[in-house]
Amino acid sequence: REGRADVEARGDGEQMWMGCPGRPASRAQILDKATEYIQYMRRKNHTHQQDIDDLKRQNALLEQQVRALEKARSSAQLQANYPSSDNSLYTNPKGSTISAFDGGSDSSSDSEPDEPQSRKKLRMEAS
Repeated sequence: REGRADVEARGDGEQMWMGCPGRPASRAQILDKATEYIQYMRRKNHTHQQDIDDLKRQNALLEQQVRALEKARSSAQLQANYPSSDNSLYTNPKGSTISAFDGGSDSSSDSEPDEPQSRKKLRMEAS
């Protein structure tokens, strides 16, 4: 237990903390203020945790995009480094185009073009 002199010496700080410089703060007032502060800090911590979770989700999405871009870049580099000089992959010996689904038959339909179809590159834009 503290002596009366210690309580009186500390009293000014408690009174100013409670906002009532004329009278000492009661224990109930101190507990009320402490409870309010704890609730405030819990809300603040909860908000910060939500921010952290959002940033983690954003980070995961960005990492996924980086991996996809790196994969696309390495795939493009492979295609650039090893171009296919064998056109038989896209045309039959007669020069008409073939489909991967027709088994390489010599038959050609009117809807197929006479030239090999060019491949389109997929462009990914950062959002």
